[in-house]
Amino acid sequence: MFTGIVQTVGTLKALKKRGNGYEILMQAPSLFAQKGNVALGDSIAHNGVCLTVTKIMDDCYTAEISAETVKCTCFKQYKVGQKINLELACTLDTHLGGHIMQGHVDGVGKVISKKVLDDAYDIWVRVSDDISRYIATKGSIAVNGVSLTVNEIKDDTFRLTLIPHTQSSINFDDFNEGCEVNIEVDVLSRYLERLLLQREDNKPKKSGLTMNTLLKNGFI
Repeated sequence: MFTGIVQTVGTLKALKKRGNGYEILMQAPSLFAQKGNVALGDSIAHNGVCLTVTKIMDDCYTAEISAETVKCTCFKQYKVGQKINLELACTLDTHLGGHIMQGHVDGVGKVISKKVLDDAYDIWVRVSDDISRYIATKGSIAVNGVSLTVNEIKDDTFRLTLIPHTQSSINFDDFNEGCEVNIEVDVLSRYLERLLLQREDNKPKKSGLTMNTLLKNGFI
């Protein structure tokens, strides 16, 4: 599990094709600054994508990317030198400063607008319909592994505000107009949909659980 609080920005040092996927070599000196921070088999979020450490060499490590991950993320566009937001998996004493994330990217969005707002930036992102239905105003969303609040929604687009601290702690260049970004919706929205719709013989069927029932019993 992750919370979307980026710990450092690493550098993609090598990208090797492996079947329909890739093996990557990441350099992240600050992750290794404290002994024992990174171990073989650890899970690390890379721009929001959970990958497993397979080898460790000084301040670098390798990880493998499956064909499925390539298909639904921005990794297919990355080249050597790409800066990537990194977050170590949570432990029992991790401060939950963002929101619950699994590192399972739902798809790719596109930054369509970036405007200055005092010392912050307002950013609009467009996503596909199968992602936009899970996004709620003032809800949480992960964009390239960063936990952010949705300030406004218009059709298939949503607006974010990036404050100076966030800008300084992530790869802010990935939020320029025209850039594609990894999107993970709030996992709670998917579980809620599953509760409201039971599937029988691959056909949607309404359950006895309704929004009114959830409201009446204080769940939402």
